[in-house]
Amino acid sequence: MSIITIISILVTFCALFAYINYRFIKLPTTIGIMMIALVFSTIILFMPTFGFDVLPAAQNLLQTIDFSEALLHGMLSFLLFAGALHVDLNKLSEQKYIVSTLAFFGTLFSTFLIGYIAYKVFPLLGFDIRFIEALLFGALISPTDPIAVMAILKKAGVPKSLEIKVVGESLFNDGIAVVVFVAILGIITKGDTTASEVALLFVEEAVGGAILGLVMGYGAFLMLRSVDNYQVEILLTLALVMGGYELATFLHMSGPIAMVVAGLLVGNIGRSLAMSEHTKENLDNFWELVDEFLNAILFLLIGFELLIIPFDQSALMAGLIMIPALLMVRYTAVFIPVTALKKIRTFSPGAINILTWGGLRGGISVALVLSLPSGELRDFLLLVTYCIVMFSIIVQGLSIGKLAKRYNK
Repeated sequence: MSIITIISILVTFCALFAYINYRFIKLPTTIGIMMIALVFSTIILFMPTFGFDVLPAAQNLLQTIDFSEALLHGMLSFLLFAGALHVDLNKLSEQKYIVSTLAFFGTLFSTFLIGYIAYKVFPLLGFDIRFIEALLFGALISPTDPIAVMAILKKAGVPKSLEIKVVGESLFNDGIAVVVFVAILGIITKGDTTASEVALLFVEEAVGGAILGLVMGYGAFLMLRSVDNYQVEILLTLALVMGGYELATFLHMSGPIAMVVAGLLVGNIGRSLAMSEHTKENLDNFWELVDEFLNAILFLLIGFELLIIPFDQSALMAGLIMIPALLMVRYTAVFIPVTALKKIRTFSPGAINILTWGGLRGGISVALVLSLPSGELRDFLLLVTYCIVMFSIIVQGLSIGKLAKRYNK
């Protein structure tokens, strides 16, 4: 099956599900598409009972799509750039302490604490796991993904400062979590990696990615400033995202962090000094459409992944146990820095609870676990991760708006 055929099928399903959701269900678009895909997948799973077995064809189609490759080396660069493009750098700077603490220390804290809990819990359910493998699970499940929750928070009327905290944390912790995941996976595969080598890898990936993003973003700014044609300027931003991500990968630097930094630079300095009002409007419309389209495809694929995830009762039980554990760790990771920073900054009412409940897990976690080598560990962690992501998107995503409104009456 050709790539054009696969994309055509996915876009068709995506459009139909979005239409059904808009007309009849009226959930947030991405969550609605995912839930309809889940129902559709469940129907396909039970169709053989009634003599209609389309499951093999559906599984064959999904196995043709490398979800991990599509997200980590395709969609992610666009999504992070589009997200950073609309973040006010001045407002982000005002929240720099809490954002950097949550994105960096919060991610590391969650990685180690969730890893330790998994190391203790999984063997009780009959799945032996090494501590380093448990840390790998901690790294892949730690990044928050607010794609589905941002529109809900805006409708709930949360303070702009709180919205910036959620967006800022997610933009940077995606990149940091990927770097941590790569470092831990490198230890597992190489076996004899030293602490200094891990530290060097982290600096090369994270700091190198930030510097590369700054250089590429500034180069794009200079070119944007020298022209006044929105078609050319949109093409330049596309080249920045696609070519820049590939360059970061080639140089073994963090593509996600590079895209965030480049997006912040173009979206702030570039917007104010290098773009006409006409260009700003067209550029914003283009990247909002790209963002919405890719998010819809991403959540459609998450819903369809149900068809190819191997079922295991122990993994299902582990997933159900890790849901409250993850929420507890998330609450702790938010409570500590917010409480400490209250001495120098004021926080909006319910900030800790909203940041905790709004820390959704999504496509990044699924993509990272799918990038693991095939085997028993991957199959077990895949179902555990999927359970957490489903709960996070459906339960937390659909209730965060009510929680936010409770504190902003």
